[in-house]
Amino acid sequence: MKTLIAYSSKHGCTETCTRLLAERLVGEVERVNLKDTSEVNLSAYDAVVVGSPVYAGRILGEVRTFTEEHLDALMEKKLGLFICGMQEEHTIREELELNYPAVLRKAAVAVDCFGGEYHFDSMNLMEKMIVRKLAKVKEDVSDIREDTIQQFADSLNKVEEDDKDTPLS
Repeated sequence: MKTLIAYSSKHGCTETCTRLLAERLVGEVERVNLKDTSEVNLSAYDAVVVGSPVYAGRILGEVRTFTEEHLDALMEKKLGLFICGMQEEHTIREELELNYPAVLRKAAVAVDCFGGEYHFDSMNLMEKMIVRKLAKVKEDVSDIREDTIQQFADSLNKVEEDDKDTPLS
């Protein structure tokens, strides 16, 4: 199976999560940062995973544009969708539902939240002030959910195994 992980990352957490996911997926995996390119030939892939951090309740614009422009092609793939963030569980679940269209979420074999990180050295002054005030955090914190990433990968890998078990007509 050839898998594309299409993502965008603002401070590096989502990129870290894509690396961790890629290590756990079977077959060939290519990661593409949508900040660097928007030209992706989806026909070259059996599976596509789309991921983004959430800021102020929204995924990054380039990820939203990617899903909108490639909606039909994504519906034809083994699909995974994820977001990264440090919100409370119920909030991040709502954001996951709000940011990916229902039709994509229903078609996906894996949909989840991978947790998040705060890296103060990569934030601007305003971001630091907001995190300190709202999250009450004053130093770097990592809450990447590696067990969730593993379960996500297992779901995609199981689809691959199931396809191998299906006899050809």
